[in-house]
Amino acid sequence: MRAHVQELVYDCGDPAVLVRFWAGLLGGEPVDRSPDWSYVEPPGFVRVAFQRVPEGKVVKNRLHLDVKVEDPEAAADEVAPLGAVRVGGLVTDEQGSFQVMRDPEGNEFCFVTG
Repeated sequence: MRAHVQELVYDCGDPAVLVRFWAGLLGGEPVDRSPDWSYVEPPGFVRVAFQRVPEGKVVKNRLHLDVKVEDPEAAADEVAPLGAVRVGGLVTDEQGSFQVMRDPEGNEFCFVTG
C-alpha cells in the first residue's frame, strides 16, 4: 500500500485564531469551515487543519514542523506580532541554525536553516 499525507491536523481551543497565525506564517488563505474546524492550504505544502477539542495542550508536542527560513532570528521577530513566542535561544552547529518557537496555543515549531 502507498499512502500520502492529505493534511496535518492540530487539536486546539480556537481554530479561527490558529488558522490565521499559520496562514500568516506559511501563506494561503484561512478557511473557517465551522466554528470547530478551520484550515489553510499553504503553497507547496499539504493542508494544515485545526479542530476544536475541549482539553488544552499540556505537554510538548510529539511532532512539530521545521520551517526553513534564511534568518531564524529575523523570522522569530516577524511572527511575534502574530502571537508566536521564542523558546530558548538560537542554536547553531555545523548543520545550520534553529530557533524553537511556540504558536499562540503553545504548539512547538522551529525556524531552521541548512
